[in-house]
Amino acid sequence: MSGRSERAGDDRLPGRRTARTVRRFAAALGAALVLLPALPAAALPAGGTRPAAESGVSAEYPVAMTIESVNKPVAVPNGTVTISGHITNGGRSVLKSAHAAVRKPAGGKPLTTRSELASVVGRTNPSSWDGVALESPQYALNELGPGQSQPYTLSVAVSDLQLSGEGVYELAVDVWGSTADNQRDRALGIARTFLPYDPTPTEAQPSKVTTLWPLVHAPVLVAQTMSDNDLTIPVLRDDSLAAEFAPGGRLYELVETGSSLNGLTWVIDPDLLDTAFAMTKRYRVQKPGIGDSKKKAAKEENTVDGTGTAAATAWLEKLRAAVAKNGSQVVALPYADPDLASIAHNAAELQGVDTALGKAATAGRLTVEGRLAVDTRSDVAWPYQGYLDQQIAGMAQRVGSGLLLVNGASLPEPDSLKYTPNAVRPIGNGQTAVVADEEVSDLFAGDLNTPQAQTLAVQRFLAETFVISRQEPQNPRGLMVMPPRGLSAETARVLATAVQAAQAGKWVEPVKLDVLAQGPADPKANGSVPAATDYPAQARASELPSSALTDTTGIQSKLDMLMRVLTLPQRVRGPFSAAMVRSMSTEWRTEAPAGALYRQGVDAYLDELIKAVNVPQKTSITFAGDTGVLQVSVRNDLTQPVTNLKLVLRPTQANRLKIHPAEELVLPASQSVTLRFPAEAQNNGPVTVTAELWTTGPNPQLYGTAQTFTVEVTSVTNGVLYVFGGGLVLLLLAALRFFRQRKRRAENGDDGEPVGDAPLADDPADDAGAGDRDGAGAGAAETGGRGTGPAGGGEPDGDGQTPRASTADGRDRAVGNEKVGP
Repeated sequence: MSGRSERAGDDRLPGRRTARTVRRFAAALGAALVLLPALPAAALPAGGTRPAAESGVSAEYPVAMTIESVNKPVAVPNGTVTISGHITNGGRSVLKSAHAAVRKPAGGKPLTTRSELASVVGRTNPSSWDGVALESPQYALNELGPGQSQPYTLSVAVSDLQLSGEGVYELAVDVWGSTADNQRDRALGIARTFLPYDPTPTEAQPSKVTTLWPLVHAPVLVAQTMSDNDLTIPVLRDDSLAAEFAPGGRLYELVETGSSLNGLTWVIDPDLLDTAFAMTKRYRVQKPGIGDSKKKAAKEENTVDGTGTAAATAWLEKLRAAVAKNGSQVVALPYADPDLASIAHNAAELQGVDTALGKAATAGRLTVEGRLAVDTRSDVAWPYQGYLDQQIAGMAQRVGSGLLLVNGASLPEPDSLKYTPNAVRPIGNGQTAVVADEEVSDLFAGDLNTPQAQTLAVQRFLAETFVISRQEPQNPRGLMVMPPRGLSAETARVLATAVQAAQAGKWVEPVKLDVLAQGPADPKANGSVPAATDYPAQARASELPSSALTDTTGIQSKLDMLMRVLTLPQRVRGPFSAAMVRSMSTEWRTEAPAGALYRQGVDAYLDELIKAVNVPQKTSITFAGDTGVLQVSVRNDLTQPVTNLKLVLRPTQANRLKIHPAEELVLPASQSVTLRFPAEAQNNGPVTVTAELWTTGPNPQLYGTAQTFTVEVTSVTNGVLYVFGGGLVLLLLAALRFFRQRKRRAENGDDGEPVGDAPLADDPADDAGAGDRDGAGAGAAETGGRGTGPAGGGEPDGDGQTPRASTADGRDRAVGNEKVGP
């Protein structure tokens, strides 16, 4: 085997790079290695066919190896390390006379820096840097044809590895043999991982590690609600949480796994808690499919009963017990986890944004404290994936977030810094950043759903944290691990295993966020927040667009108008205010189509509620005569009364048709009311009239959409007849007066001479008007298909205003019982 050791490989490390460059390259390559296809051993018998690995395989090195378990993950003196995995022939020729063996670390020396760890991950082909293969144990392989695979297991005594002392060592397993097309005995492939060894624990202080444990989900509650005997029934857009809350579901498993950890920091979206609470009682779910049912009022015909009541109830109880564990902490995200980065980049100047985010933070704290009965911290900002720039920091400051959870990629350390600094960084403006270690957090960024990926992540985590703890043993570090918001159940279990193993090795002490944030800041660490131009392009590409955020904030003005007319505004304000914040949720980054549909649904449903109070459409009405009453209906299809409205009729030709104002409206729920407007017409013919609903009080606003109809004026008396008629009457009166005067003089014997001294006078009783000039036509008509007017026309009251249409019992006449919304 000595010859084999000499021929183990001619590869050498590339030229010396900066520590930062090496770590980044290694992290990227390590992520690629995690993706190597590897089926569980039980899935295939020995000699079965497995897919060839996509990297690390070439004509010279045709074997792809995996390390799928390491037992024990931390070596102890006089102990044994057992390694298992799979060997796959990824070449085009048969594998012959091959066997697997464990390599003894080169020189028996530990890896003392993080850049050395990165260099091990960065190697692909067998190299002398990987050490020398042990004579024993060895695992003999069958002949493997192209694409065939075989499991292996190797157990090696720790003493045989000849480890020189405490530290982290490379643990490599290789395959040695030949192929049918190349009979030369050589190294055919290799797999690497890490093995910490601490035979005589020192007095080194453990690193303080904070692990974020996110509980978030894309928004599910919608603005629509249903009513049943005065009870409000919540409506969900789908029933996905029923499975998530049940055993085996992602959220269930996150709580189950997190409850076993000490010093955990739970990062919770309050909207998720509200949704879970809503599901503990009766709830309805919108029927599947994309259509108008997502935007209209929820009814029996477009919803179904939810199925997750029992699961949601049990999940909430389980979560309450987990967060109450001593040493744990709960961080409340702003309600519905609004996308701070998207808002800072695309909607920072929109009116009302600061207010909305401030209310979301307050609502988040109150919701978490109320649902979980624990104290919580709500001044924490967690921008998408932790990426930070000056605009995001500024927006966080505006809404009162003094502590920011930041990805280490946004605040990289200078190459001159040869150790890992504390996570705490003052960044100015009274704000503090807690910076997650980039390499460590990246280990858990994906879905670790293969044994190979899981083992690599655990052993790398142990190696990284061990090396950090030994950089300055008497000066413990503070580290933060930031998994993605959508942490999968498998990845959570791997992360928990890694933390617990490091804690058992006593070089890591789990602590909550508050403890870490109170630690000292390293003055040599990078605290310079990058400019917005340095924000990662990939993250910017997934942001919520400016148009979506503008439309969402624009809903507030329409909602405010609706609130002015409702008599029970609380039934609408709460669901819509929450839905507006949900429309800006960070979770829509990974569900863009669903997010767009959700926002459209909120806006369309609000429009439907506003339109439920309306003037029914009518093309024309007839007005007979020169004076009379116009009757116009207003419909309320909401399930609550509305007030603070008035109806205004505006003729386009006021000189031909004058319409007097009416009183303010009070519309009963699900009914229509007919209003009566005194009107005066001057000429026959059509007049266009616009019917508008306006809010009353300060700053009146046009409510809803105006309706236009035509008033056909008929039977107005011609003015010329009045002139001729009036002249004829005057002539008759003059003649009558002349005749009567002649008669009196004759009776007095005055044939032209006066009789006595009586004055010439008219008889008052005979000096009367000869006719009624008003010719009052009482035209009356009604607009609206469903509105019903009163029987007969009304007369103006003492102040010139026309009373509301009333029935015989004095109540407003109204018909209809269709329910459209709140």
